[in-house]
Amino acid sequence: MNEANPARIDIFGQHFNRVVSNVETVIQGKREVVELMVLALVAEGHVLIEDVPGVGKTQLAKSLAKSIGGAFNRIQFTPDLLPSDVTGISVWDRDRSEFEFKPGPIFANIVVGDEINRASPKTQSALLEAMEERQVTSDGITRALELPFMVIATQNPLEHEGTYPLPEAQLDRFMMRVVIGYPSREKELEILDTHGIRSTFYDLNPVATVEEVEEMVTIAREVAVSQSVKNYIVDLVEGTRLHPDVKLGASPRSALFLQRLARSRAASQGRDYVMPDDIKVLAQPVLEHRLAMRPEAQMRGETVTDLIDDILGRLRVPGTTSRIAT
Repeated sequence: MNEANPARIDIFGQHFNRVVSNVETVIQGKREVVELMVLALVAEGHVLIEDVPGVGKTQLAKSLAKSIGGAFNRIQFTPDLLPSDVTGISVWDRDRSEFEFKPGPIFANIVVGDEINRASPKTQSALLEAMEERQVTSDGITRALELPFMVIATQNPLEHEGTYPLPEAQLDRFMMRVVIGYPSREKELEILDTHGIRSTFYDLNPVATVEEVEEMVTIAREVAVSQSVKNYIVDLVEGTRLHPDVKLGASPRSALFLQRLARSRAASQGRDYVMPDDIKVLAQPVLEHRLAMRPEAQMRGETVTDLIDDILGRLRVPGTTSRIAT
């Protein structure tokens, strides 16, 4: 594997900071959350934004899409939405006497699925192939999706009436789950000033091209991961499966996601190698939504967050700064 040289890492950092700063003009006071979103884009992953109404879930997704200047579609998930409304449908063309495929909104660089848990499981499953394989199969024909491709789904964790919980198979395809949270008092006052009359979203312009995003993806892939850091990732994931309070542990896919995200984070920090600290920072958003606690642990008041912290605290942290990838 080619190693990322310092010049290319600098290019990555310039693109990364430009996109993050652009989104921050709309989503104020949440730089860490915005950075996670951009890291997921560069790591070729999908994100589930789960939070209460009114904190900017959809606005965050739309702002990221608008910042990279790629094709963007939004799907409002409702109980009557059909799989073909997502993937597309073949329509008979009388002039040519053949069926013509009309692409659905899934054919875009960034697809925002608003309130994804309001659609039926059958419609939710229409996303599975696209999220995992970057392709859509309709009427026996497989069509590739253009890269970069990212699904950003939102859902409200408190309102369950008329919703369908996401199955574990679909949850596992999301690289991370992000919680935005309420802004601080100072930032909320700033929001009143900047968004009080007209949202800054409407003044947002693209600051990166699709080609530049693809360049960032390539640079991130070149970031080195030492064998000791790989062992640290596997030990963490394995720890979730062996912990006595866990009913369902993290999958091998989560280990791959951790490594890909860690590479992106290292590049964003100006490094061409991954450190254990990268894994620690990313462990919660990558693992939380994949784990299921045993009922007795929940009755004791244990949380998934506490569990991941406990596992991290027990692991031996390897010596870092090694740049030798295997």
